[in-house]
Amino acid sequence: MKIAFPTQQNFGLQSSLFNHFGSATFFIVADTESDNFETVINPDRDHVHGQCQPLKALNGKPVDAIVVGGIGKGALQKLLAANIKVYRGVEGSVSENLERIKTGKLIDFSMDLTCSGHGPDGECSH
Repeated sequence: MKIAFPTQQNFGLQSSLFNHFGSATFFIVADTESDNFETVINPDRDHVHGQCQPLKALNGKPVDAIVVGGIGKGALQKLLAANIKVYRGVEGSVSENLERIKTGKLIDFSMDLTCSGHGPDGECSH
């Protein structure tokens, strides 16, 4: 399974999980079968709120799932329509959240948990 984790830094699996999908600078994409990972740059990070194009944000990289701390309703709907599973991540590193998803400790992201706007640094403002 290929899983994308939005981050603001490019420290590989030690990157901190970012709390807003569309505003992330990078996505760390981990492959659970090969234990490899790669960094993808988000070309859609400066979008207007509500206009996130999540497949463009992933820069054409096919993934099976996303683990994120926060996401807007439109982006969540678009990812789910593309058959990409979205999990609600917790504060910590990509590595920590990768372990949580492998052990079934992360929940599916539901519409009632989505973000309503962006903060001054692009973070989710719940």
